[in-house]
Amino acid sequence: MIFVGFALLIAAGLTLVIISDAGQLVGLEQEQVGQLIPLLLILILVASGTFGRRVNFSSIFGGAILWAGMFAVVIGGYSYRFEIIGLANRILGELTPGVAVIDENSGSAGFQKGLGNTFRMGARVNGAKIILIFDTGASAVVLTSSDAMAAGIDPDSLRFDVRVQTANGIGRAASIRLRNIEIGGIVRENIRAFVAEPGALETSLLGMSFLQTLQAYTVRNDTLELHG
Repeated sequence: MIFVGFALLIAAGLTLVIISDAGQLVGLEQEQVGQLIPLLLILILVASGTFGRRVNFSSIFGGAILWAGMFAVVIGGYSYRFEIIGLANRILGELTPGVAVIDENSGSAGFQKGLGNTFRMGARVNGAKIILIFDTGASAVVLTSSDAMAAGIDPDSLRFDVRVQTANGIGRAASIRLRNIEIGGIVRENIRAFVAEPGALETSLLGMSFLQTLQAYTVRNDTLELHG
């Protein structure tokens, strides 16, 4: 009973702090604090399990420290919720690279940034499954030679006469047209693209020749959205 009273006293004290600080608690507005109230009520209800138990002063003191710690964790988790969600999404994006979250209502496809700080997207190029990296610095879609082969394009039949900038320096690529590309339910046909010479590129790139056909593409809170 004493323990529950102590928990209620803490809640009352927090209410007074909120009122006296012009509607703010540890930098949170009243709206945000209001969202925390259900969590505090849960803590108090859990504390009510001590009804009818006799506790000594040391138990009360230890319990107070425990509840203070739990409250600090709740406040800290809420304050840094976007950072925590962002990290979780990055880990998810790395564990399941290229998986799109499709919004049927808006027709958009969302992708999470991976731990390598890149957006990797699962795509079908000429029907073949390929991983592409979002790259607005690339003027066109660029395929590795191995991905080109998977898409039914023979690199040996191409002329690598276009100079391109790659992560390894200046390289050469061959200009081609892709029959179709499908990413997250968004399909485009007859897309201009390049095939990099063997060894010049590690992962294929999703460049502007595809991106400029979209209604829009946005990057917000480590989430890339393609709007078809």
